[in-house]
Amino acid sequence: MRRTRGGPRRVPWVLVLPGLFFLVALHLIPNIAGGYYAFTSWNGLTAHAQWVGLDNFREILHSGPARNALIHTLTLAGCFVVGVNAIGLLLAVGLNRTVKSRNVLRAIFFAPVVMSPLALAYIWQYIFDYYGPLNRFLGAIGLKSWERPWLGDPSWALWCVLILLVWQFTGLTMVIYLAGLQGIPTEIDEAAAVDGASVWVRFRRVTLPLLAPAITVNATLTLIIGLRVFDQVIALTNGGPYHATETLATQIYVQTFSVGRFGYGAAFSLVLAALITVLAISQTLILRARETRI
Repeated sequence: MRRTRGGPRRVPWVLVLPGLFFLVALHLIPNIAGGYYAFTSWNGLTAHAQWVGLDNFREILHSGPARNALIHTLTLAGCFVVGVNAIGLLLAVGLNRTVKSRNVLRAIFFAPVVMSPLALAYIWQYIFDYYGPLNRFLGAIGLKSWERPWLGDPSWALWCVLILLVWQFTGLTMVIYLAGLQGIPTEIDEAAAVDGASVWVRFRRVTLPLLAPAITVNATLTLIIGLRVFDQVIALTNGGPYHATETLATQIYVQTFSVGRFGYGAAFSLVLAALITVLAISQTLILRARETRI
């Protein structure tokens, strides 16, 4: 390393080359190749891929399963963003200062975030089983008529996936909101209380506006997680029953590795990437603009 006179040491660019090489070889080139194959009918086995132009995208546009997967993806992502942020914010407010065991409770609520999604999905698969704890509990409290095969019912399966996602990632939003709350000076809230503001008014007029940056981060992060959900769906329902929980991410897997249509699966990947990019950037710009008006 060389030191400029009176300045910090400079790291030679040669030290950056190994990391740059692996970034290009393992990330950039595969993505470019995937984008190319989206315009072909490659089956993953032949040496050459036949160029088909926009045919894959036209098929996606007119495909019933693709439309259903898009609807499921948007429904799941939208409900997930609202649910996980609302519950995470409530937990953060409740565990901010007053609860004595708040550090233990924070660790408990955050634990699912760092656990394996597949392991959690299998646990919840057992809970939602017809002979699982949920139905046994409903029968024990006199609600036997509510018992049902939760994961085998097309009208409930998607909501079971949503429950798992909200339960798993609530701790993540809670931690980010806690960081935002701890950055708010207590004097502001105390001054509002002295002026006679109620708890709800202080939360709505003081806390929420000052939490705007944390809300932006959480909303964008959870939107991306919700749009690209895959592990939980595959492990919990495998896209069923009757394709009731198919998402764009699971369609990529099915079309690429089950059906063998690598080109069509790559087209699905581009559609999902474009959807995530457009929605995430749009949401971020809207929330950032709201921050500036506060």
